Amino acid sequence: MLRIAMPNKGALSELAAQMMREAGYRGRRDSKELVISDPDQNVELFYLRPRDIAVYVGSGTLDVGITGRDLMLDSGSPATEVLQLGFGSSTFRYAAPVGASQDLAGKRIATSFPGLVRNHLASLGLEASVVRLDGAVESAVTLGVADIIADVVETGTTLRNAGLEVFGDPILASEAVLIRPANSPRNPAVEVLVRRLQGVLTARNYVMMDYDIAVQLVEKACELTPGLESPTVSPLHDKGYVAVRAMVPKAQTNTVMDELYELGARAILVTEIAACRI
Repeated sequence: MLRIAMPNKGALSELAAQMMREAGYRGRRDSKELVISDPDQNVELFYLRPRDIAVYVGSGTLDVGITGRDLMLDSGSPATEVLQLGFGSSTFRYAAPVGASQDLAGKRIATSFPGLVRNHLASLGLEASVVRLDGAVESAVTLGVADIIADVVETGTTLRNAGLEVFGDPILASEAVLIRPANSPRNPAVEVLVRRLQGVLTARNYVMMDYDIAVQLVEKACELTPGLESPTVSPLHDKGYVAVRAMVPKAQTNTVMDELYELGARAILVTEIAACRI
């Protein structure tokens, strides 16, 4: 059976579980369940601390896993990213007290991601003291433990409330990713999982659009709705019109509908996509 590591709690947990359900896999019914079997799909799901997932996957103990890019890179585990999953986005940045020096060299830097920080400092050719903390990193400067912090930043509100401001370029842009052991051999079961997850991403990001258009306007209409490869064009009973069907980016739905209507299309319909394979 394909052995999949899933985050058992935290910001990634429910979104990862939802995505797997949309891909056709079972989910746990109780948050205390640590292992569940889905014999119909020939998989086992192991619910682990998000920070530990890359370690289990990188060692080959588990075949694949869902975790954050930041957690995977911080672990130093020999795991590799297979697919970006489109949720859990964040940036990892340095922050210092407002108006304080932003020079990293020789400073005490508090973080929950010491591996990431050490690697980044090394890439800059700088030396600093990295102080590892498991949480509440934004308090480290106030409490005298550090001069600068490095932490995940979403809105920045928490940092501002602590009298801190971000500086410099982002250390890392992170999101949820599917990972597997580095240099692992081809696994057909992993390929099926990847196709299913890609199908979920496509279904979330696209809609199916149908409309009727005069034959002489088909080429202009297809420029507005090119689809993923090519739109489907079908003849109607009225020989002067055709029906067109194409996948359209969900975020552009209403704009495309307006443009089609102005062109002369009518009976413009939009349908959600439940699942697909591209």
